[in-house]
Formats: sequence, C-alpha cells, structure tokens
Amino acid sequence: MEHLSTFPLPPVTLVLGGARSGKSTHAEKLATATLFGGVARPAVYIATAQAGDVEMATRIMAHRARRGSAWTTIEEPLKLAEALEAAAGHGQPVLVDCLTLWLSNLMHAGADLDEAADDVVRTLDGLGPPVVFVSNEVGLGLVPETPLGRAFRDAQGRLNMRMAERADRVILMAAGLPLVMKDRPAPRNT
Repeated sequence: MEHLSTFPLPPVTLVLGGARSGKSTHAEKLATATLFGGVARPAVYIATAQAGDVEMATRIMAHRARRGSAWTTIEEPLKLAEALEAAAGHGQPVLVDCLTLWLSNLMHAGADLDEAADDVVRTLDGLGPPVVFVSNEVGLGLVPETPLGRAFRDAQGRLNMRMAERADRVILMAAGLPLVMKDRPAPRNT
C-alpha cells in the first residue's frame, strides 16, 4: 500500500536520491497512481537524457520498457520550460526525468543555468496538471576531483534547493524507501 501522503498528487513534487535509490520508479508510481475506481491514469514523460553512448542508450531503453506504452514521451534535453508547456496540453500528470541530466546538458551547451531554472519555475505557476521532477542528490559523496565536477555538484545543489523551495512535496529516496521531507497541504476551496 502506498503511503497516504502520495495521494492526491500535489501541483509540484520533487523526488531526490542518489544513484540507484529508486527515484525514477517511485516517481513513475506517483505520476500514474491509481485513481478511485481502479483506473490508472496515463502520464506524460519528459525525457532529458541523450543517448551519447551505448550504456546510456541501454538505460533509456530499460526506462522505456519499464514504463510501457501507456506513457506519452517528450524528449527534450535543453528546453524544459517549453516541454512542460507542451506536456500540460495533454491534461495528464507530467514526469520530468531528470533534472540532473538536464543541468548537465545545459552546462555542456554553455547555457545560463539560473535563467533556465527561472524559466522552469515560472512555467510551473498555473501549469495545470501535476508535475513530478526527479533529481539526483549529489552532495552526500566525495568532493569531486576536477573543477568541472565541483562546479556541477554546486550547480546541482543550487538547482535542487530551488526546486525544493518551489515544490509542494519533496521526497528523498534511500534504498528504495521514500522519506517525505516536505508536504505542503493543498489549499482548500471554501
């Protein structure tokens, strides 16, 4: 049985965790949670990964196979705000997997990271369907050896803090177990 705090899905959820912590699987379950009456809702998947090598192509194929054909997939490595707007047009929950690869893509493209994050946060206001973001928690390990590695770790930490501040719910995954770190109650209609 899912933890009661997963229902209903709030406007913005952030699922954080380390490598192989169960982030994506948990986020997929949240985005497609069974509605009352036993009907699972379809969802839109925004994929930020690029298949730059055989290992990444294999990972992408495994994620696709796990999700199945019920998902609508939008592949967008850079223009996340625009992809969110396009996904919202489907009127279904949206899963963004993942912010870490998106940030890496932006850094490699020489994009303004703060401006890109601002665009995503602005897009979330009044978007409509709920959005679940997946992101890696990279600040718990060793300090990276290279300046680029340290710059990435710092940028990822800032992005995670920014998204956690905006999110209504933040879940930290460890060993496949969800720990709800933030759960802002939805406003009541009176």
